[in-house]
Amino acid sequence: MEKDVERTFVMIKPDGVKRGLIGEVIRRLEQKGLKIVAMKMTILSKERAERQYEVHKGKPFYEDLIKYITSGPVVLMVVEGPSAVEVVRALVGSTDGRKATPGTIRGDFSLDIRKNIVHAADSKESAIREISIHFKEDEIINYKRVDEEIIFPD
Repeated sequence: MEKDVERTFVMIKPDGVKRGLIGEVIRRLEQKGLKIVAMKMTILSKERAERQYEVHKGKPFYEDLIKYITSGPVVLMVVEGPSAVEVVRALVGSTDGRKATPGTIRGDFSLDIRKNIVHAADSKESAIREISIHFKEDEIINYKRVDEEIIFPD
């Protein structure tokens, strides 16, 4: 990876999967120039969901969040690109879909704070932690996009 290229974690939540928005989320990430280097669909176990959201343990919404995120299939991704954490957070939009800017994923498809289509790591440290919860290192693929020289300028 080049020096300013980083990895982040993205999860399409059960509402995004059930609403048929997997392709739309992937399209927006790839159109921006980001590279998906790992991806899988699964139903999170309660244990894995608790590890994912351990920072919220003890908060009033925690139990409902765990129940929701384990209620159906999710798509887990490792996304790579320059300033990937910041870029993905901008594409995703504000956590509350009602307040998210139109043009963002949540701004275009969500009216809720929990059922808001997608989760994206909020920092480099969170990205590293969240990727390690869901992916083994050998599941992350290194490859070059044909347009990398244009997307990733010197």
